[in-house]
Amino acid sequence: MVDRHDIDTGRVIKGAETIDMQEEGSHGVLLLHGFGDTPQTLSSLARRLHKSGYGVFAPLLPGHGRTMYAFTRSRADEWIDAARRSLLEMRGRYDAVSVVGLSMGGAIAVILAAEFIDITSLVLIAPYLGMPRTLRLAAATHLVWGGLAGEINARNPRSIRDPIEREKNLAYGAVTGRALFELLKVVRRARKALPGVTAPTLIIQSREDPRIAPDIAESALRRIGAREKRLVWTEGAGHIITVDYGRERVFSEVEEWLRSHASRGATAAAK
Repeated sequence: MVDRHDIDTGRVIKGAETIDMQEEGSHGVLLLHGFGDTPQTLSSLARRLHKSGYGVFAPLLPGHGRTMYAFTRSRADEWIDAARRSLLEMRGRYDAVSVVGLSMGGAIAVILAAEFIDITSLVLIAPYLGMPRTLRLAAATHLVWGGLAGEINARNPRSIRDPIEREKNLAYGAVTGRALFELLKVVRRARKALPGVTAPTLIIQSREDPRIAPDIAESALRRIGAREKRLVWTEGAGHIITVDYGRERVFSEVEEWLRSHASRGATAAAK
């Protein structure tokens, strides 16, 4: 078992590795995982999309899937830059590229979609586009209390209701004041970027999500600049709905959205 407090920041937890299912094809899909988590939460979706003929890439973001030491020292700009580099590589390889983001990965996906308007389609799964007031205050004042408090337990059993999948999860399950501050920076950048998104956008949100209030998803839908956008509600699951109860419906919604907008990428590639 890997000691997540080890200072070997280059060591990746078994099962947390980058998912690379890129093969010859015309449509690539970039998958982005959440805060403190790993591509493991996207592995089943990745296999489903790859089986349907997509080239799939889910990078392990800096500081994630390693140790708390590495996580605490990673920064928002690093997470976003790593996702951007992955997108640039895929844009050079495929005629069409779609982006799918989970939780914080959804917020990063918004930032990228506003920057690269040729993204074929966008899917935001439980996107972390709003932070509760208490967490915002804690993040903003982290220099005052963070050094004294150290790591704080961030586990919430309602985030994954399926006990088997909850046990498999490789997230750190802890957070520091500095890490919260970096997450707040991602949220703020993503909210500012929403009006600049033009790619057809699907938002999938659980009504029982303990981390994202329903009004956050509704507000994002209103503010996003895409002419074609849709919000789909799921029930019976928590926050990490790609591994929770009802995940097959999530996969089907994602696959259908990508399929129904594939022609947009083909049209752009032909120009």
